[in-house]
Amino acid sequence: MYTNSLDELIFNIITSLFLLGTVTLVTGIVVLLTRTMGKDLREITKQTSQLAKKGLIDDLSGLVGNASALLTATSQMVRTTAGIGILLIILGLIQIGTAIGLIIHFT
Repeated sequence: MYTNSLDELIFNIITSLFLLGTVTLVTGIVVLLTRTMGKDLREITKQTSQLAKKGLIDDLSGLVGNASALLTATSQMVRTTAGIGILLIILGLIQIGTAIGLIIHFT
């Protein structure tokens, strides 16, 4: 049976909190970089803009309205994804800061 002292337990908790914060921070950065600037998203936006231009030239109001709705949905998706990435970064920084604060407090 393992007999850990209180200091070892606190050290393990702080280490786990720091590692979890680091993983959360890196995940947030990856989400922010890959999802908001994705190749697929740029392609959808480009094709939707071309579709809207074609609708304006051919005077197809329904096509322009649908293309506009698609652009709005794409923009909302980018904002939501960016928000998730920023939230993960902030949570990671809070966890790392808490771990550092606990290290300072217990040493």
